[in-house]
Amino acid sequence: RNPLGRYHLPEDMPIPEEGPLAELFRRFLDGEEEHPEEVDSLGSGFIISPDGYILTNHHVVQGADEIIVRLHNRDTYQAKLVGSDEASDIALLKVEAQNLPTVRIGDSSRLKIGAWVLAIGSPFGFDHTVTAGIVSAKGRSLPSENYVPYIQTDVAINPGNSGGPLFNLDGEVVGINSQIFSRSGGFMGLSFAVPIDLAMNVARQLREKGRVSRGYLGVLIQDLDQGLAHSFGLDHPRGALVSRVLPDSPAARAGLQVGDVILSFNGREIRTSTELPPLVGSTPVGEEVVMAVQRKGKVHELRVKIEELPGREAAVEEKKSAAAQPRQGDRLGLVVRELNSAEIQELELPPGEGGVLVQSVKKGPAARAGIEEGDVLLMLGEHRIRDLAHYRRLVQALPAGREVPLLIQRGQGPVFIALKVP
Repeated sequence: RNPLGRYHLPEDMPIPEEGPLAELFRRFLDGEEEHPEEVDSLGSGFIISPDGYILTNHHVVQGADEIIVRLHNRDTYQAKLVGSDEASDIALLKVEAQNLPTVRIGDSSRLKIGAWVLAIGSPFGFDHTVTAGIVSAKGRSLPSENYVPYIQTDVAINPGNSGGPLFNLDGEVVGINSQIFSRSGGFMGLSFAVPIDLAMNVARQLREKGRVSRGYLGVLIQDLDQGLAHSFGLDHPRGALVSRVLPDSPAARAGLQVGDVILSFNGREIRTSTELPPLVGSTPVGEEVVMAVQRKGKVHELRVKIEELPGREAAVEEKKSAAAQPRQGDRLGLVVRELNSAEIQELELPPGEGGVLVQSVKKGPAARAGIEEGDVLLMLGEHRIRDLAHYRRLVQALPAGREVPLLIQRGQGPVFIALKVP
């Protein structure tokens, strides 16, 4: 081995010129540099205008040095990337051509669960493959993206289908096949498509200004279970529960508060928290909308002016200690201590607000509710916890036999849980 880290054969042992090992010896033992190999990727797409605009997935063209489009009649074009939006997984391409055949664009909002749909694409390179299935669900929110209300189907989708159209039985495109859920890497009956209404809006923005802007409210939200719904005065779980209002956000300026339950947004009922982000994201920047929120048992209307989402990282946003507490735990079965100034700063709590840190969880209602050591209690019932003494007064005043909401900070975000008072 020489100083450069390469290996060489002894001088009296020549490299074989023929045979299966000849290339191996030349490349790795004689110092020949290995040239990086070009990698081809394959996906699908469809033409949306006669002058050559094409829709596909962002992940199909991401990082591509060259994009080649081949049509059904085998005509081939080199495409230009007009723009790409990672958040919605949509990319807009342009080829230099005229009078191209186009698809008919449908209305994904009218799509019904149980309706038959067809997918056309090139799975594993098999061109113009058609698969069929039904719409399994609408408005699905995936962990990777909260601003896309995906259409879930059981249409067979495999590598190569990405970016292809999802048709209804009228021959109209209602979605763009984007993702599958699989434990094996292959199709398992769970496919997800971007609604065409959203995709066309993204394409319009990419064509006009080269980027996509989304509405921004500035809250962290969560779903309500039966216990939380009752603790907030709702007859059944519905709406989006506000667990944090980001400072200097449209929500903060509109007067939205932690513990509010958003019941409707711009006239659209909110049944689950996953329905809110797509509605906010699709609202034009600068538009004023009305939200119905439930607060302390009463429904209020708030007007909020939607601003532009500043970045994906903000997509879903957003005294001296009292005497030592008895180690056996309080009425709820908790041993807590007051937060110090460093912890308050780390949690980014507003001035005048505090909380208590859970040091130990004993057998009792808190343990049954799922409180864990290390949780920070921020709010009990309708009251923000100021300090340890204030927390103790709140606990003593809790009405027996009722469920009350408890706001805790766990990990990177706050979350409400329902607590049954003994």
